[in-house]
Amino acid sequence: MLSLVLALTGAGHSAAAAGAAGLSDKKPNDGVAAAHTMPVQGIDVSYFQGDIDWKKVAGAGVHFAYIKATEGADRFDPNFLSNWSGAGKAGIVRGAYHVMYWCSFARDQASWFTTHVPSDAGALPPVLDVEWNSYSKTCPHQIDRASAIAKMKVMLAAMEAHTGKRPIIYTDPKFHHDVLEGEFTDYQFWLRSVAAKPDVKYRGRDWAFWQFTTTGRVPGVAGAVDRNSYNGTPADWTRTVKRLQTRTVATDVEPASVSQ
Repeated sequence: MLSLVLALTGAGHSAAAAGAAGLSDKKPNDGVAAAHTMPVQGIDVSYFQGDIDWKKVAGAGVHFAYIKATEGADRFDPNFLSNWSGAGKAGIVRGAYHVMYWCSFARDQASWFTTHVPSDAGALPPVLDVEWNSYSKTCPHQIDRASAIAKMKVMLAAMEAHTGKRPIIYTDPKFHHDVLEGEFTDYQFWLRSVAAKPDVKYRGRDWAFWQFTTTGRVPGVAGAVDRNSYNGTPADWTRTVKRLQTRTVATDVEPASVSQ
């Protein structure tokens, strides 16, 4: 794991420069142009991306990857294990995410996640993905705000107990407006905003990661992939990675020097 830290420490702006040539967007939006120039870039993936050449992904300047692991209490992403292994072997810092399903008991979802996701001291903090699952064929409806918060608290506590790291919350503007405004102020956030900077869509919410497009193009990935940026400098990122290698409990992402 030391070699990974040294690689990132030495990369810094040179990795960002390589990414400028290798990373792109099929449908770029001027509102998120700033995200493309941020020095620490990443992706998030699931089985929808098919087989991934992680060595090419790393060579394109991708620093981190969040990989779908579980959804609800009975769905395990069929490509999780291959993606987890591939990203790690390519030297990309990786993390796992769980998609919350509002029609399952939170305790059952927590058990499902902890059964399928390794407790890896070198991984990024786990992510709890919370959105309204309007696309779902079995549970498209919303639940009340208090119930959603209660379910999240159960899941977040279980994820932290399993990994030793305080989870990060991923969300979109609608769910944030309906449920999360003013809540979970002691957690870091990963925000979806594909047409504007996060501070335009999320009132008073600091963030660690920004998902800025769903139509990204990355060497090694066939077709579209979600692209993300980290809210900090290469030095911030290096400190984060060093902590991941040396601590096994309560590891958070290094806060940005200046909020983007």
